[in-house]
Amino acid sequence: MKRERLKELFNSAGFPIDEEEAERFLLYLEELKRWSRVHNLTGIREEEEIVRRHFLDSLTLALCFEELGIPWRGRTLTDVGSGAGFPGVPLKIHLKDLELVLIESVSKKCAFLEFLKVRLGLDYRVICRRAEKVQEKFYLVTARALGPFEEVAPLLEKLSERYVFILKGRELRRFWIDELGYRIFRVSRRSMPETYILWKDLLE
Repeated sequence: MKRERLKELFNSAGFPIDEEEAERFLLYLEELKRWSRVHNLTGIREEEEIVRRHFLDSLTLALCFEELGIPWRGRTLTDVGSGAGFPGVPLKIHLKDLELVLIESVSKKCAFLEFLKVRLGLDYRVICRRAEKVQEKFYLVTARALGPFEEVAPLLEKLSERYVFILKGRELRRFWIDELGYRIFRVSRRSMPETYILWKDLLE
């Protein structure tokens, strides 16, 4: 993909990026495609779809933080079940002052995340074990496409000191709000489908 087209895709979704970010996202795209040919890290093969459905979708959390006034600078965000690094690595590229920890239990995905850290020149930590066995707590905890909401939410809350964010795409159920106490952040950006982030402040 050409650098100009990449920047155009980010700009059209309302996420302008600088030259350093563009270079890292291009490298990320290249390595994700290369590793996926062997390890199937993503089923999406078309470059623009990878940008939209992985990179830009991940950055909707940055929009959520900004609009809700969530303090993230210098805080630790933990991405649970990170897979190929979504949403954690795109957030780290874009929000440079964010401290990032990735939790992933599949060894080949951990290997990719460790390789990617060096390839992109990023500073983050990979915990290669099941999230249920992690004893630490983190200020911001997030997950994307990890499993059934009712199973995922308690696990994320156990790992969190303050905030939990779950990217749910277009899926929404009243039970999550009425019974589990989550709030809805609606993501509506030009050139992207409308999606939802479910979030909770554990101190409220």
